[in-house]
Amino acid sequence: MPLPTCKPTPLALALLCAFGAPLAHAQSEGGRPHTDPDSIPTVVISASALGLLGDDMITPVTSLGGGELVRARESTLGETLNNQPGITSSHFGAGASRPVIRGMDGPRVKILSDGAEIQDASTISPDHAVAFEPVLAERIEVLRGPSALAYGGGAVGGVVNVIDRKIPTEMPGKPFEGSMELRANSAAREKTGAFEATGALGNNLALHAEGVKRDADAYRVGDGWDEGRRVGGSFKESETGSVGLSWVGERGFLGAAYTKERTEYGIPGHNHEFGSCHPHGDHLHCGGHEGHNHEGDEHEGAEHEHEHDHEAGEVPVVKLDSDRWDVRGEIRNPLAGITAARLRASFTDYRHDELEEGAIATSFFNKGRDARVELEHVPLGGWRGVVGAQTSYRDFNTAGEEAYVPPTVTKKHAVFVTEEYKLGDWRFEAGARHEWQKIAVDSATQSDSKAHGTSVALGAVWKFRPDYSLRASVARTHRLATAEELYADGAHLATSTWELGNPNLDKETSNNLDLTLRKFAGATTFSLSAFRNKMGNYIYANTLDNHEGFQLVEYAQRDATFTGLEGELRHKFSPSLDATLFGDYVRAKFDDGGAGSRNIPRIAPHRIGARVNAHWQAWHGMVELIRTGTQDYVAAFETPTAGYNMLNVGTHYTTRIGGLPAQLYARLNNLTDELAFSHTSFIKRAAPLTGRNLTAGVRLLF
Repeated sequence: MPLPTCKPTPLALALLCAFGAPLAHAQSEGGRPHTDPDSIPTVVISASALGLLGDDMITPVTSLGGGELVRARESTLGETLNNQPGITSSHFGAGASRPVIRGMDGPRVKILSDGAEIQDASTISPDHAVAFEPVLAERIEVLRGPSALAYGGGAVGGVVNVIDRKIPTEMPGKPFEGSMELRANSAAREKTGAFEATGALGNNLALHAEGVKRDADAYRVGDGWDEGRRVGGSFKESETGSVGLSWVGERGFLGAAYTKERTEYGIPGHNHEFGSCHPHGDHLHCGGHEGHNHEGDEHEGAEHEHEHDHEAGEVPVVKLDSDRWDVRGEIRNPLAGITAARLRASFTDYRHDELEEGAIATSFFNKGRDARVELEHVPLGGWRGVVGAQTSYRDFNTAGEEAYVPPTVTKKHAVFVTEEYKLGDWRFEAGARHEWQKIAVDSATQSDSKAHGTSVALGAVWKFRPDYSLRASVARTHRLATAEELYADGAHLATSTWELGNPNLDKETSNNLDLTLRKFAGATTFSLSAFRNKMGNYIYANTLDNHEGFQLVEYAQRDATFTGLEGELRHKFSPSLDATLFGDYVRAKFDDGGAGSRNIPRIAPHRIGARVNAHWQAWHGMVELIRTGTQDYVAAFETPTAGYNMLNVGTHYTTRIGGLPAQLYARLNNLTDELAFSHTSFIKRAAPLTGRNLTAGVRLLF
């Protein structure tokens, strides 16, 4: 049967292909069909090279799925994960937000789509969105520390792996299965609709289609903001569609998918007041500003540019357009001695334009390829493991007023191995990865860059009692400098900086120690983790000069240390009532320098929270209070951020509508309408956190 013809418009593409042939919904892990809208799939960590259960991981892992993910989802990946222990977000209004893990963000946090890297421009700047739609995620996994080694030495903070259904891995069990969801919120007057469906085309072919459309206005902030009640221009409109086809056999599968995303959102805080500023050596020249490094004025005027109101028409707009192709496959027992072979590959053609007064001011282009092959071997001398290779290609270019990075082509190649050994109550794991990187730059004044790095990790899990375990790991990893860190030269008004690259940057070395104590069975369970990360040659944006908040920064290197705690304690009072205490803390500072200059900027303050969950028949209710502390460990030219409380309540009801399983849910965040600012944000004063916000939705399975 010929496949239907699909036009490359996001939602129309998915809709047309979805209903052009008989469909059914893919089963979840282990072949279990999706019949319970609040079910959580078996927690096998897909991002683990060894396919381990969460309980067996060496370092802490977060797996968010099922009804918990449905209720936690926001319009960006960072905000979706923001309340998980050890994870915050970079918060750049409503349009862009990346996860920040243990104080690390940008290129130190790698974002994957089922094991393949998401290629966009989000690592370049916090005002650039991640090219992925959270509503289409089936599960989100977060690996911290050394567990992320298999995906790159640069993933010092961790790996966020988004599991989706776009390529079926099993044949469906029914002729037609899928889901539909409608949701809305009050703070941004957001309206979102989504669907996904999977079905069989014959005995071995499965077709999947999915789509989502979102329309949100400028969002409402907490009570008491001097600029009003809404963040001007903070709207977001997006639509995403995907179609995937997979051949499924007794020993594995091979499939491909095409995904189209179009997103449009405003950039609050963007200011052209400093458009005439330019550097003279290590000083800024801005009109009458002569240029000097005011170390003593580090807390004065640091965010002056964000005190101005911005009408919606004055705020620049990002128009994002991404075409992505994915190929995934797995075959079991392909050769003697090999138990499984896995393939992940992707190609992305990404572009976003930044419009000012309706005209394109700056454009960002990224054509990227990523391929990864893993071979899992039979146990050798008691060691079970995976060997693999990965290659990636990134052709990045900018054009226009803020083209502050010259055209570059980055090629990376890597080989890696991960092995495990079990001995009684102990499980040992060792891994190594070597990377080669070459960056070709199109510049008359800059030279190409070559670098390589080797990363190694060793860890153990000791289940010293039936319901207790102790985890420990050590790792030494290398992160290679990015093209932006090496070659940037120009104004970036979204972050109020003029960025200067440094072609002399050396590789960054991380020496990490991670300890976790867990109790995972019984009425009371807990997990407490401590980490210490000694960063040699830590790459950061060093402020050379400051003019009323506009900063001249140059990428430089200093040794730094990140130390932190994260934990969760849960007690089950009865089968229908439980309570959880949770919190996190990270302290990041340079190893040398004066007291005021040792703090690393935009490090999230400590958090502590309590949550009560109650169940009664088909009802579930939740109340949580999260206290985010004051952050006064600030860097030069950075201002302290006051602490705040967030009181959230939620409920969901599992029922049947027209004979089909359904979930009705509602969540009221920031019940007290508190005005709050995110310390991790470049534009915290221009874009406070969302005020009182009611999100409600219905999800139907068929």
